[in-house]
Amino acid sequence: MAYVRNWLHCVWGTKNKEKFLLEGKKYEIINLIRSNASVKGVYIDYINGHLDHMHCLLSLNADQSLAKVMQLIKGESSFWINRNMNMSKKFEWADEYFAVSISPSILPGVREYIKNQDLHHKKTTWMQEYMGFMQEYGFLISDG
Repeated sequence: MAYVRNWLHCVWGTKNKEKFLLEGKKYEIINLIRSNASVKGVYIDYINGHLDHMHCLLSLNADQSLAKVMQLIKGESSFWINRNMNMSKKFEWADEYFAVSISPSILPGVREYIKNQDLHHKKTTWMQEYMGFMQEYGFLISDG
């Protein structure tokens, strides 16, 4: 048996930054994602979002790939949303996502960050947050 603990902080947005995750919808979608992930053997430790994006702290098993897990989470949830939420137009998640590995020593801080998304976004836009992640984790190189 393989013993694997592979913590990842994953973030993805709605297509065209549509502000879809309003309070009533957001928690229904979060519960759906958790339920589907559990059935598929994906361990989600914490998940939350704000209007146009979601944050998820998850751990992959030895036989799971990040690409497949993100495809499952985004694909099944968008299919369910379009089928069950009486949408005026087709709902889609953006194709891209952000994911970084997380040290067990900072798990409590990441959980708290994800938990407080609504509070966090009173000061910071989704684009500011996204660009900050991209720079902090070396996906963008600063001119300075």
